[in-house]
Formats: sequence, C-alpha cells, structure tokens
Amino acid sequence: MGRLSLAAPGCHMGTNEPPPDYHPLYLAGIEKFNECDYFESHELWEELWTDDRGPSRKFYQGLIQVAVALFHFGNGNLRGARKLHGTARGYLEPYLPHHLGLDLTRFLGAFDDCLAELLKGTDDAPIEVDPERLPEIHLDPPAA
Repeated sequence: MGRLSLAAPGCHMGTNEPPPDYHPLYLAGIEKFNECDYFESHELWEELWTDDRGPSRKFYQGLIQVAVALFHFGNGNLRGARKLHGTARGYLEPYLPHHLGLDLTRFLGAFDDCLAELLKGTDDAPIEVDPERLPEIHLDPPAA
C-alpha cells in the first residue's frame, strides 16, 4: 500500500484558469510535512498563522495542530498526540470539504486512520507508527 494522495477528485489540468497563488510558507510547510518533518512544517505554518488575519487563520492553526500531533505521536507522547488530534479537527472541520487546494475530507480521514490505534484507547502503551499510514498533502489545483 502506498502513501495516500489527498488531492480532491477531478483534475483541473487543461482549463484556462491560472494556478492559484498559494502562500510560499503554506507550500514550504506542505513540503516539510510530506517529508515527515512535522516540527519544521509546524514552524513554517506558525509563521504564516502569526501574520495572517484573514479567513484562513484557523485553517493554518489546524494544520499546525496536525503537524504537532504527528510530531508527538512519532516521539511517543501519546497523550499529547491524542489531545491535539481533537483540537486539530476542531479547527479544520469548519473548512470542509475543501480549502486552499486541500481535500479536507480525505485529509482528516487519513489523519484519523493514521492515529486509529491511538484513538481506540486511553492508556499510553507504546504504539508502532506505520509509515504507510502517515498522511500527505497534495493540492488540487497543484501549485504553479
């Protein structure tokens, strides 16, 4: 099983619409996220979130929470990962189904799937991270 592609269904290739102008920090954070460098993706998105006063501010905050949850999960801080899972969903769900090129329905499903074993219980017994279940972000339409 390969990594999950989280692009929205439907291809925008071949249309006359110009590719969207995604913020460079958003794209840099996605690149680090897809490399499983969750700490660095959180840092990049936090810089973007700090300066943003627009309607996407809580969206960026949700992505930060996802990155930190996965960082905690990878480092064995299961309580922190479990807590941040819930807050991340709370920030991102208002943007469903699709925001800034991200299919949030699929992304949150992959996030839930990745942490499924963790979410089943409340103890902090070690859980093995399955690299095949780590979510990735692919934008639709893709960045220019």
